[in-house]
Amino acid sequence: MTKAAVFTVLSALLLSQAQAATTVKIATISPLSGAVSNLGVQMKNGAQLAVNEMKPQFAKLGMTLSLVAYDDQADPATGTSAARRALADKSVLGMVGPLTSGVAIPATQAMAPSHLVAVAPVATSEKVTDRGLKNVNRVCARDDAQGAAGGNFVAGTLKAKSVYVINDKTPYGQGMAAEAEKAMKAKGVRVVQSEGVTAEDRDFTAVITKVQALKPDAIYFAGLYGQIGPFTQQLRAKGIQTPIVSGDGLDSPDFIKLAGQNVSNVYFTSLAPSLSVVPAAKKVADQYQKTFGAPIQGTGIMAYDSAKVVLTGILNAAKQGGNKVPTRAQVEKAVRGGTFKGLTGDIKFNASGDRTSAKIYVEAIKSGKRSTAATLNITRK
Repeated sequence: MTKAAVFTVLSALLLSQAQAATTVKIATISPLSGAVSNLGVQMKNGAQLAVNEMKPQFAKLGMTLSLVAYDDQADPATGTSAARRALADKSVLGMVGPLTSGVAIPATQAMAPSHLVAVAPVATSEKVTDRGLKNVNRVCARDDAQGAAGGNFVAGTLKAKSVYVINDKTPYGQGMAAEAEKAMKAKGVRVVQSEGVTAEDRDFTAVITKVQALKPDAIYFAGLYGQIGPFTQQLRAKGIQTPIVSGDGLDSPDFIKLAGQNVSNVYFTSLAPSLSVVPAAKKVADQYQKTFGAPIQGTGIMAYDSAKVVLTGILNAAKQGGNKVPTRAQVEKAVRGGTFKGLTGDIKFNASGDRTSAKIYVEAIKSGKRSTAATLNITRK
């Protein structure tokens, strides 16, 4: 090989290495297939909008920014495997997600030794942050706040004297139901039945038979829309109009498709706002529609904010290090210690990774239409 040829090969190799060194990625882990893929796609797309928006800022520092999306199918084992794949890609400096608490708990545990930071949009279980991991943060309120808000709604607004409680046997559903029960019992509401159903259950004949016999004033179901939708449809088909109350797992237009276009008397607490209560999100909503051909939902808004936190954390860490690509540990520190501007307000995390000031929205569904009934402010030290 001639000297010129050797020089050409070495130049190409060095250029390739330089390009690899300046590539920066963030990842998402969410269900892109399966029963709750609607929420997972919203999360991925919301994060993608933030990436698209901030690419020029990274380019000024000589960095090429992109997003890599992993499908966890809402399964903890699949999600943890995805986290390990993200860890193996050294250009991934941050994570948006995972979507569900059941995946977030083991996946972020696997990420912790490598300091890969995660900002979860809507993972609500207390266990997500109570473990004290430095790499785990979230922009939403927790189950202990959301479950209590739902329980207080049942007791205070619905004025129910008795309630039938169901959970989907996941960390999310069990934690939410426990907090709701605690709040309802404290207000004198009698829990006539409290039981778990597996997340795969879609035939609720046995449960509905017990509801018919016990005649509760309200039903509290802590789970996801892909399951609560069929439950509601089957319950209403039996002529039972008992109010159903749930958490943010119900927050999807697909719930109405599953429950019935004219479904009414359903309420849920949501950690993600609708556009009517977040006017600042209109520009992002328009861009979402233009980019993906569908309307943005609350999960998309929360994912956008989560991605902006991760990306701003990376930029802040880079600037503190002489405009060089930061390490994962540097990004982890910058995210936990920073203050960020989001569509949902200022974002700052406490020592556990919980947002110091978050909101919970109480949503009502009547004749297949959703409206915001109340907004609650939640603070944590």
